Amino acid sequence: MGEFIIKMPDVGEGVAEAELVEWHVKTGDPVREDMVIAAVMTDKATVEIPSPVNGTVIWLAGEIGDRIAVKAPLVRIETSGESDEAQPIRISQAPVAETPKAEIAKPVPTAPASAPAPAPEPAPAPAPAPVEKPIAAPSVRLFARESGVDLRQVQGSGPAGRILREDVEQFLSQGTTAALMKGGLARKTTTEEIKLTGLRRRIAEKMVLSTSRIPHITYVEEVDMTSLEELRSTMNGDRRPDHSKLTVLPFLMRALVKAISEQPNVNATFDDDAGIITRHSAVHIGIATQTPAGLTVPVVRHAEARGIWDCAAEMVRLAEAARSGTATREELSGSTITISSLGALGGIVSTPVINHPEVAIIGVNKIATRPVWDGTQFVPRKMMNLSSSFDHRIIDGWDAATFVQRVRTLLETPALIFIEG
Repeated sequence: MGEFIIKMPDVGEGVAEAELVEWHVKTGDPVREDMVIAAVMTDKATVEIPSPVNGTVIWLAGEIGDRIAVKAPLVRIETSGESDEAQPIRISQAPVAETPKAEIAKPVPTAPASAPAPAPEPAPAPAPAPVEKPIAAPSVRLFARESGVDLRQVQGSGPAGRILREDVEQFLSQGTTAALMKGGLARKTTTEEIKLTGLRRRIAEKMVLSTSRIPHITYVEEVDMTSLEELRSTMNGDRRPDHSKLTVLPFLMRALVKAISEQPNVNATFDDDAGIITRHSAVHIGIATQTPAGLTVPVVRHAEARGIWDCAAEMVRLAEAARSGTATREELSGSTITISSLGALGGIVSTPVINHPEVAIIGVNKIATRPVWDGTQFVPRKMMNLSSSFDHRIIDGWDAATFVQRVRTLLETPALIFIEG
């Protein structure tokens, strides 16, 4: 017998460690070659690690949420050969999904066929035992009644089974459902601790980084979307079968491209450690996307070179990849400005958090029909707020307002979005 050591592989991009997000095996489990044994996460990409050998797991490096250094031992497998260390193994960035193990029903032996026997007479049901009145002092009964506890469910520890106040408190601490209050309500005292791991921990770390290092200024402006909504409806009605349905976001993306050409400081990243601002000629727009695992930001690259339909198609493709867990690291990084939208749940106003190291994020709120005064009367208009945050170290309030106002003009007069130059 021998021992094979699988080490944490070098997943590239200068990563020194990776986080364990899933074990597919436990100590004592048999494994076969190419069987996935673990999943680790680096940045926002999940990497599956297969076994290069057949054998039995005899040791695992840690628990879910632990960080393991590159080239450190990850798994020890007992094999039929001599001891060895893992050679470079194949890794893949793929969604990690739990596959339920089907239970195989065991056949129930049947008796040989014979003449049917008469069914036995059912035994009479036992008479219910009388319920004795619990023994407790009036003060304990009052405490139990105020706490919603049925004293008949409490085991007394006093003389002759007398129920003490301590017994009621112990009963409450167990969080039992027998502690019913009037109307069927019950006190709940249980707690649940959930370890922050995987993508959720990455999100938490990114939020702390952004809010602790970036002084935000948020500017809110309302936009009349009536004309754009009419145009969008017309374009969707006439679209080709191979075109994705247009939402508001492709129009906003093209509006951002035009506004950025006039204010390039908004399309920038800031290295606050080195004190260097990098202005980008390419407009790589991050689209904040909710997935089953948490918030990710797939990136529509070179929006400046894409038309409306191209922006829509790429956004749909990336959103599907992010939600299925198949988006690559390159598709989830490198944005220069971000859009955050909750669609119909967008509310009236929001305070979006900048995606560090960017200097601006555009928040899209929901569209709602509101009465708007046109100078002579109130008319129904489709209105939407833009809630946008800027890094106040780089973008002054005046520049932030000017940028948003330019975006507003483009959205309210959507024909301008399609005019080149």
